[in-house]
Amino acid sequence: MGDVTTMTATTNTAGAANHRRRPELAAFLRSRRARVTPADVGMPPGLRRRTPGLRREEVAQLSGVGVTWYTWLEQGRPINASAQVLDAVARTLRLDRPEREHLYHLAEVAYAPDRQEDVQSVGPDIQGLIDALDPRPAAVYNARYDILATNAAYRDLFAPRPEHLGIRNALWRLFTVAEPDCPLVFRESELPLMVAQLRGAYGRHVGEPAWESFIHRLTAASGYFTELWESGNVVPPGPRVKTFRHKAIGEVRMTSVSLSINGMPECRIVAYTPNDEESLIRIEKLRELRD
Repeated sequence: MGDVTTMTATTNTAGAANHRRRPELAAFLRSRRARVTPADVGMPPGLRRRTPGLRREEVAQLSGVGVTWYTWLEQGRPINASAQVLDAVARTLRLDRPEREHLYHLAEVAYAPDRQEDVQSVGPDIQGLIDALDPRPAAVYNARYDILATNAAYRDLFAPRPEHLGIRNALWRLFTVAEPDCPLVFRESELPLMVAQLRGAYGRHVGEPAWESFIHRLTAASGYFTELWESGNVVPPGPRVKTFRHKAIGEVRMTSVSLSINGMPECRIVAYTPNDEESLIRIEKLRELRD
């Protein structure tokens, strides 16, 4: 009886969410349409308009969809929309990336962003922020563990081996070294979690050349990565206590914390804080060796 009650409650909750989602979609489309003028899309202003922005039939025409279909979509009716059609509407309404993702979510369509939109570097504000965390190591990663920026403390603690010079991906550096050379002390427990986080992000990028190429190359380079990847495990990112080894200072226990970055989708600042007094002393010593 309890299972039936729980199932009914879950179904009712999902139904209520869907019921609210359609009116929100309708309001969102109307608000985006109101801010686009005919001049913005190369159309003559025409006769005097009662409301600002484009008319529904103009959005439909510019998007290559039927007027009735678009009207129903904007009215929040329960109609299906494909990714291709939503892309066309998003282009007409000049939606930026967050708005486009919001549109897809409201329309209950899986969002697959173009990899050309990926951030490949950080601005001076983010670089300055992680520099200010020194002597706490900090870096900026994207969802594929590409290293987009680091501070001096991070470079001291995780100095790349000669064979990794020019390779700016944390997973590649960890999986393509012999176990004694890996900076992670508890490699057998930490690497599976990192791969599970990678697989969780991969679900949003299946079929994209950059991701498929990366997975293929790392699979070819590391049997251990292949084993973990084929397990299919998925976990979200979160704070963890990790132990690292460094030839000059020994082992340090660090708490890692991830912080999302506005305007940089799927990127995060990862900062490491010494977990005990001995680790703090050793990290300070590492900075002294640099100086």
